[in-house]
Amino acid sequence: MSEVGTLVIRLGYRGADFAGFAEQPGVRTVAGELRRALETTLRRPCELVCAGRTDAGVHALSQYVSVPVSEGELGLSGGRLMRSLVALTPDDLSVQGLYRAPEGFSARFDALSRSYRYRIAASQARPVLAWDHSWWYRGELDVEAMAAAARPLLGEHDFKSFCKASSAEGKPTCRYVGQLDVSRVTEAGEELVAIDVTGNAFLHNMVRTIAGSLVEVGRGHHRPEWMAEVLAACDRTAAGPCAPAKGLTFVGVSYPEGALVPWE
Repeated sequence: MSEVGTLVIRLGYRGADFAGFAEQPGVRTVAGELRRALETTLRRPCELVCAGRTDAGVHALSQYVSVPVSEGELGLSGGRLMRSLVALTPDDLSVQGLYRAPEGFSARFDALSRSYRYRIAASQARPVLAWDHSWWYRGELDVEAMAAAARPLLGEHDFKSFCKASSAEGKPTCRYVGQLDVSRVTEAGEELVAIDVTGNAFLHNMVRTIAGSLVEVGRGHHRPEWMAEVLAACDRTAAGPCAPAKGLTFVGVSYPEGALVPWE
């Protein structure tokens, strides 16, 4: 196939029944389901690149996937493409938008930033509608202390303490975090604690380890100043536990202005 442009797909998914985004033999994955739908629609093999791989159990509202396309495929109707992909994908995967991008565009390498929200239902009462996408923490959390603990993580730092140790070996672990807020939110009538984080890129398990460490502060096991000490240690054993996957949602990606044009 002679590539002349790029199809970019915005999709969401409920992560509970997926073994993550990336394809793996013998298990159900987001990429596997989407690739099968694309190959049926385009009648050819397809290679997918995503903005950020998510682990098993993690959800997404706005994941982006890029696929090189040929000159003939550029003439396909966006409406027909959308209807076909929606019909061929399962109920826990939602194709939400189709875009055109220039030849060579990469959903991963052209991304300027990525954003996540981690939700915690901090209560003795079991969450109702948030059950599938929040961590039920059976107790109270000091949200103000958590917010104070988060501040030292803003900016560019070596986040090795918050990265899965086996995936950090021999790889750069510096990242830039532009937003890290902890607040109380109400969603569908339920009060939750939300940890919102935006950065240029993230290490393996970075957001979940930040969330687990902030909960250690919120439950009173550490002072807010402890997070700065964890960051400086550059040692995974210095941080708190990795929070459960189901509380994490990949909520968005930003790209250069004008890079994506709706496929109509």
